[in-house]
Amino acid sequence: MKAFARDLGDGGAPFRWEHERRTLIRAELDAAYFHFYGLQRDEVQHVMESFDTLRRREERQLGEFRSKRLILDRYDAMADAARSSQAYQTILDPPPGHGPRHPA
Repeated sequence: MKAFARDLGDGGAPFRWEHERRTLIRAELDAAYFHFYGLQRDEVQHVMESFDTLRRREERQLGEFRSKRLILDRYDAMADAARSSQAYQTILDPPPGHGPRHPA
């Protein structure tokens, strides 16, 4: 991946793997795909409920179906932005592609 990044003009150290940050990035991407495919909120809820194994694991480990909650939260934020003709603002600080890197 290092050579690929260099070919794209990225001379920095690789990004650090931060589990919670990646969870939020995935939630934003999933919500964006649901919007892209034109799913309504109730359809998103239905799709998320079809991931029974994930739901059971998260409820056992986290006490809630966290993926569903995060995705629906981002889905709603994107829908609100679209309704108000505003650009969606990521909840990530710094935004994706500008996150923490390994020391050089």
